[in-house]
Amino acid sequence: MQRFFVPPSALTGQQVHFLPEQARQMSRVLRLRPGAEVWALDGSGQEWRVRLQSVTDGAAWGDVLEQRRVEAEPQRVRLTLYLGLTQREKFEWMLQKCTEAGASAFVPVLSARSLVQQVSEVEAKRERWQRILREAAEQSGRGCVPVLQPAQRLTAALPQCLAQHALTLLAWEGEHEQGLGAVLRAQAEKHPWPLQLAIWVGPEGGFAADEVQLARQVGVMPVSLGRRILRMETAALAVTLLALHYLEDDAA
Repeated sequence: MQRFFVPPSALTGQQVHFLPEQARQMSRVLRLRPGAEVWALDGSGQEWRVRLQSVTDGAAWGDVLEQRRVEAEPQRVRLTLYLGLTQREKFEWMLQKCTEAGASAFVPVLSARSLVQQVSEVEAKRERWQRILREAAEQSGRGCVPVLQPAQRLTAALPQCLAQHALTLLAWEGEHEQGLGAVLRAQAEKHPWPLQLAIWVGPEGGFAADEVQLARQVGVMPVSLGRRILRMETAALAVTLLALHYLEDDAA
């Protein structure tokens, strides 16, 4: 069944009123008619099975048949990805795929080697990126839409990241001693669940040497992703999948 994230105000009693753009999608694209069933989610980790009673080009509503907790949300880790800014297509691919894989939040980062260097360029894309996150969460069965935080420069983001997360790691091709899996296994039990985890992934060309040194100085732990150098978008998806694999109790 199709899934739609709605604001909490859309749920009134035993009815759900969908957003106008969702009604247009139901009517024009999905060709849904009264009697069809969909899932409605309010971003809290709960979902409602809804039988549509009315579907028009600008409005749709239905009756609640069932409420349940979404099982697809990570329970033992809240992963925030700090992603170096890059060309639009690659960055949007990372937002989409890492949402599907289970990331909880994203922070766009301007660093020395970022292809984008102006915060204003990022903010202009925010609405589009929010839509990508919502659609990826709907498609993958998530119960929450990941948070997209404002873009930050690396030097300002580092201390804030340390204050907000129990464990902060930085994927770096120059690290040869500490692998991501070993660090997660060793550190995970030292922190309460759900683990507030942050992982930094650099832009094309990686982090500059002085950025890695600064990260070390404030308490960030560089980790290796293996003996091969990965593209940025590959690394972002890899760290998401690996973190969920090592830390989630239902990992395959």
